[in-house]
Amino acid sequence: MKQSLSIEDHPYSPFLRKLTIYTSGGPFLDGYILVIIGIALIQLEPFLKLDSFWLGMVGASALLGLLVGGALFGYVTDRMGRQLMYQIDLIAIIVFSIAQMFVTTAVELCVLRFMIGIAVGADYPIATALLTEFSPRKHRGIMLGVLMCTWYLGAIFAGLIGYWMLELGPSGWKWMLGSSAIPAIILVIGRWGTPESPRWLVNKGQIEKARDIIKRVYGPEFDVSDLHENSENVPTKVSRLLQKEYLKRTVFIGLYWMFQIVPCFAIYTFGPQILGALGLSGGNLWVIGYALISLMFLLGCIPALFWVNSIGRRPLLIWSFVIMTAGMLILGVVHDAPFWMVLLGFGAYAFFSGGPSILDWVYPNELFPTEIRATAVGLGTSISRIGAAIGTFGVPYSINYLGIEKTMLVGAFITFLGLLVSIAWAPETKGMSLAEASLVEDTK
Repeated sequence: MKQSLSIEDHPYSPFLRKLTIYTSGGPFLDGYILVIIGIALIQLEPFLKLDSFWLGMVGASALLGLLVGGALFGYVTDRMGRQLMYQIDLIAIIVFSIAQMFVTTAVELCVLRFMIGIAVGADYPIATALLTEFSPRKHRGIMLGVLMCTWYLGAIFAGLIGYWMLELGPSGWKWMLGSSAIPAIILVIGRWGTPESPRWLVNKGQIEKARDIIKRVYGPEFDVSDLHENSENVPTKVSRLLQKEYLKRTVFIGLYWMFQIVPCFAIYTFGPQILGALGLSGGNLWVIGYALISLMFLLGCIPALFWVNSIGRRPLLIWSFVIMTAGMLILGVVHDAPFWMVLLGFGAYAFFSGGPSILDWVYPNELFPTEIRATAVGLGTSISRIGAAIGTFGVPYSINYLGIEKTMLVGAFITFLGLLVSIAWAPETKGMSLAEASLVEDTK
């Protein structure tokens, strides 16, 4: 008897490996671009005569662009397809990255940072939707989780390259800002020839195109019927995210992502103390030190890649929030905590933040159907950047007026809210097909 075939059970192939590597480029660029500007500002501040207002604007412009890019191009990607946008956003990053090397005013730099932010923000819903729609259920959690790992890799590379380029002299900032064009060029070449998502094609009624891609990617024995995808050319409507059918999921994604991001900026305030104890706070060594801190967060993502399938999405999210809350409580309750306790609290938070971090891309891609998948990811990306903005500007204000211990307690409370949201609404999608996950009942 012929065994029933399913694309959802297809083995991990060279095509899927290549797709995972090159879709990871967007998060890599995000981490790289957001970190490298902080190092470049050491030289840019005197060159452009930046006061505190413009320093804040330069730092915020890329975040604002990410917010706009995610929200806008998630919808555009669901309307126009994944393949076309998969290349255009990278070309924009290359052009704007090189243009940064020639800025002469703060306004020019802010505009270019904003445009780069839009392009990077656009890549999240484009690339993650494409990766999700090709990935089998057994490998989907790990494949999407790898994307968050590459964000931290980008941040680490930015620290190392920024440290080296500071030694090039006063014009080192030009090469720092222009250097993001290099990985973007590599990604354009690597992504060339990537086919359109067959799920999106079927969803838009383009059956023959989808069939051709399925047979090329998965084999001649597979067909469009193996996707279990709606072929009625379902329109993309942002309003569906706010309708009863998907509202709870939309609120869940937005809240847990926000409650994860904001406290992260509070925990980073202990970075200087840790770096000082390790002898990495003098001169430009702090740049290397913060690369090591990013490495701590990266190490937390690695076991989470395997736990996402072994223990499941829901337990991973809940228990991660439990330990992250405990880590922040250690830092908030103990006044003038000794170094070992600071390292314990910071390490617990950093290591177990890996679970929620990799689920940032798993949950929104699994919980929504093809016609609004990228729109949902784009919305989640935008909300995360609102959280980043709150953390960037709110944490220093809180430390000045409340002190560091009370700020940590506020962070612990916010993290605890993330725990409550996860207990109430986090679904389990482990082992489900995309069709099953997008229809999963909102029950525990």
